[in-house]
Amino acid sequence: MTITSTQEQLTGTDELRFPAGFRWGAATASYQIEGAATEDGRTPSIWDVFSRTPGKVFEGHSGDVACEHYHRYREDVALMAQLGLGVYRFSLAWPRIKPDGSGPVNQRGLDFYDRLVDELLGHGIDPMITLYHWDLPQVLEERGGWTNRDTAHYLADLATAAVARLGDRVATWTTLNEPWCSGFLGYASGVHAPGRQEPKAAFEAVHHLMLGHGLAARALRAGGAREVSLTLNLTDVRPANPADPHDLAAARHIDGLQNRLFLDPALRGHYPPDMLALFERFGAAGVIRPGDEAVIAAPIDLLGVNYYQPALVRARVGTPSSAAHPGSEGIEFVDQAVPVTAMDWPVDPTGLSDLLLRLAADYPETPLMVTENGAAYDDVVEGDRVADADRIGYLDGHLRAAHAAIAGGADLRGYLAWSLLDNYEWGYGYGKRFGLVHVDYDTQRRLPKDSARWYAEVIGRNGLA
Repeated sequence: MTITSTQEQLTGTDELRFPAGFRWGAATASYQIEGAATEDGRTPSIWDVFSRTPGKVFEGHSGDVACEHYHRYREDVALMAQLGLGVYRFSLAWPRIKPDGSGPVNQRGLDFYDRLVDELLGHGIDPMITLYHWDLPQVLEERGGWTNRDTAHYLADLATAAVARLGDRVATWTTLNEPWCSGFLGYASGVHAPGRQEPKAAFEAVHHLMLGHGLAARALRAGGAREVSLTLNLTDVRPANPADPHDLAAARHIDGLQNRLFLDPALRGHYPPDMLALFERFGAAGVIRPGDEAVIAAPIDLLGVNYYQPALVRARVGTPSSAAHPGSEGIEFVDQAVPVTAMDWPVDPTGLSDLLLRLAADYPETPLMVTENGAAYDDVVEGDRVADADRIGYLDGHLRAAHAAIAGGADLRGYLAWSLLDNYEWGYGYGKRFGLVHVDYDTQRRLPKDSARWYAEVIGRNGLA
């Protein structure tokens, strides 16, 4: 494969180079790594409560301790520097900064992020902050959570407080991480906190999340943020039989729920008509007020793309609706004949290149960054080594797909691996490991895996051998 004339030219080599200035990094989330769940004024989040609800999380695991990043952040930043990371994407713990969700700022909570930002900059690593990565203060859930319109405004208040304290040193800010998960896994299927199973509430939550994005984007911009972004978990949805109009319609429907429901209001200023019909069907149409879509469409500088797997669907009469995709009855998700990860997620890098090229074609004015991509495997520690060849293969394949998308014209600015550390994997507890760095949860020992060393070499050459 060769780079087009718009990228750096290489001759006489099979090495694939990424554009000059391409941003390399890794990502984490507050509840998954910080621990210190009751320290310095932090109050419970919805995940603290959910993890203590019997049967919700693998073996009753919680994020009380996690990776102890709250106390070990210097050690973790040193690891990032050893890997050559240029960007570290992390999230703020809302209940650490605003313990009652909507009231005064807890300065001790912001102090931690102040220290972390300085540590990162001291090692030449750019901090990239996500305002909301799922750990809503429980006190706000008790007021309705994301079904309550006020929560969107409280997110904007959090943005104002955070950018006032950190905006002088943090250039890139993300409003939301994966509102599809927050809305549909949290309020429709119930497999994520807060564990509700109410389709109407899910659509209400989705709208208020997107409204919160727009309000927070405005607040960040007003506070001087230099780069504002939104991160979505997007999926390349494919019909099982591209020649079958029923399969094509099925794919269009799932694409609407997974992708267009979030992309179109943020980047085009309106919800897709077929998705508005679902708001109507589930009794949630009244949640969208005049002017809301204009707020949601607040300009962004970067779209974060979290990609893990494609979806293959077909029309099949009698198939019940997927709990996480309300209104999808008659649509079957088809197993794909490809390898899978320890999460049973199909491994198909072409889904990433196809997705990035689709985004470049449909939303051409918006620069892109892969803000999460990675895989869980059943790692084995042997002495001082974790030989995770499967993870290296996964990352290599997806980076080649990202490179192909750039060659095809996608304005892709960077790639962040998920995840820097093995961590608390939500409903899977500590049973699944995505990290470049192995964490022994008993001792908190960090051990870079073979994939970490491989990734460091990729970053060092800005390309793939």
